[in-house]
Order: sequence, then C-alpha cells, then structure tokens
Amino acid sequence: MRGPLVRDAVARGEPVAVGPPHSAGADPKPAIATAVISILSGWATAVIATDLITAWWGTDLLFCVAVGFLAAISAAATIGGVIALLLRRRIGRILVVVGSVIAMLIFASLFVAGAKLPPVVYAMPLLPLASVGLALLPDTARWSRTDS
Repeated sequence: MRGPLVRDAVARGEPVAVGPPHSAGADPKPAIATAVISILSGWATAVIATDLITAWWGTDLLFCVAVGFLAAISAAATIGGVIALLLRRRIGRILVVVGSVIAMLIFASLFVAGAKLPPVVYAMPLLPLASVGLALLPDTARWSRTDS
C-alpha cells in the first residue's frame, strides 16, 4: 500500500469574507438608483455627443474634438464611478458627480451650438442632475465604505 494521497496532504484554505461588514443602516436602494440613473445618463450623453460630432464635423472640427474629449472623460468617470459605487468605495460617488458635471457641459454645448433639437432632448439634462442628486444623498454615502 502506498502512502496518503497527495490531495490529502495539501491543506485546504478556508473561505474568508472580503470587504467590510454591512452596517445596519446601509440601504442599497439609493446606491442602486444612482447606478441605474448614471448608466442612463451616460447613454444619453453618448448619444448627444455622437449627434453633435456628426452634425458639426464638416464645419467646426475643433468643436467636435472638444465634445469628443468631454464625452470620453465623462464616460470614464461615470463608468468608474458606477463600478466603485457598487463596490462600496467612497470615490465612486465623487466620480459619478464628476462624470455628471462633464455631461452637463456637453448638454450646454448642445444648446450653445444652436442645434435644432427634438423636444425630448431638452429633458435629457435632468438625468445627470438626478445622478448628482442621488450620489450626494446621505443614504448613498452610508452605503459607501468608511474605511477606504
């Protein structure tokens, strides 16, 4: 008879919980609402930025580059913010606010450019404003980690 099997000789690791324990007052609903509205806001911003770039490409290249740059920064901040927020990191709230403020700059450039707009576009800036409002709620702050 041979010795013990190799798998029996290797000690198995024990599962360990990762992350802080959930506090009793941390309701995930505001953080989830912030994430959902931020995703919708990012989508609307990308649609408007794409429309601006395609409409003005032949006449004002510098304007198109600026809108494209703002759209890239807004997208990076919003995506990073949503991921960090759902991972309960405090920086997530800040990134969502930064991405939303930059999205508001894109919407402002839409109105400054004097583009002919469908009526629904005038309501789209409410999405980044709602993202900022939800990200700054005290319940969303409680959802975030306090140790990171």
